[in-house]
Amino acid sequence: MQARSALFDLYGDHLRSRGGRAPVAALVQLLAPLGITAAAVRTAVSRMVRQGWLAPVRTPGGPGYALTDRAVRRLDEAAARIYRTRGSEWDGTWHLLVLPHVPDRSLRERLHAGLAFLGYARLGGDTWLAPRRSGEAESLLAADGVRPDSFTARDLGDPADLAARAFDLAALGRAYQQWLRDARTHGREDPGATAAEGGAMEGAMVGEDGDRRAFADRSRLVHEWRKFLFTDPGLPPALLPADWPGDTAAAYFDTHAAALLPAAARFVDTCLAQTGGTT
Repeated sequence: MQARSALFDLYGDHLRSRGGRAPVAALVQLLAPLGITAAAVRTAVSRMVRQGWLAPVRTPGGPGYALTDRAVRRLDEAAARIYRTRGSEWDGTWHLLVLPHVPDRSLRERLHAGLAFLGYARLGGDTWLAPRRSGEAESLLAADGVRPDSFTARDLGDPADLAARAFDLAALGRAYQQWLRDARTHGREDPGATAAEGGAMEGAMVGEDGDRRAFADRSRLVHEWRKFLFTDPGLPPALLPADWPGDTAAAYFDTHAAALLPAAARFVDTCLAQTGGTT
């Protein structure tokens, strides 16, 4: 796990709900269970400041870093997809973006990657499509001086067929199946654990060492699951095949992430209290 990715996960999974800021000492202490050194944390923080994701602040525990408004929007968008908290209903409206030609290849590739992250698929040429408008898409393009034409449309043919052509759902389904096999190999076997079983898992992770281990386990679980943000556009159920493998994988993730959260949260709160980062 790279330090920059781990910091995004840490802010999104824990610090966003605790004021979105923390002293450097807390960041170092929190990422230590993941094998990330203090030097790597500081290097990643500096990079994220340059990129506009973090801003330096003073905290009771000394110098620290807070999420920028841009980062808050990105993390909220990501959380809605990771935990599927946004509405699953679809009104049949597609959002289309038609980009002007971007001659610079590296810029073009970066913009394309950004649109894919936000849930858009390339229909052909410079036309991109998504089943819902992303509030970040046009601002992402505008940051590099790209002004797209923006449209909403209905009746573009059979919606499920269009989704299957625009998004590689077969490959995505196989990726979910592989993720679930890997998760079961390295974790618990039962993806349908009951709340009582979740309580038993939490009970087993008591004390500082148990909390630290739960934090590391949840961080790795969230990190691996978060990778689907780059490949899964978060299509509504109406556009997905029956027996979608992503649903089974999501149930596994939800069960085990929830079971690990209480102990992981204690570890975060302990580190913030020890370093003066309590909000």
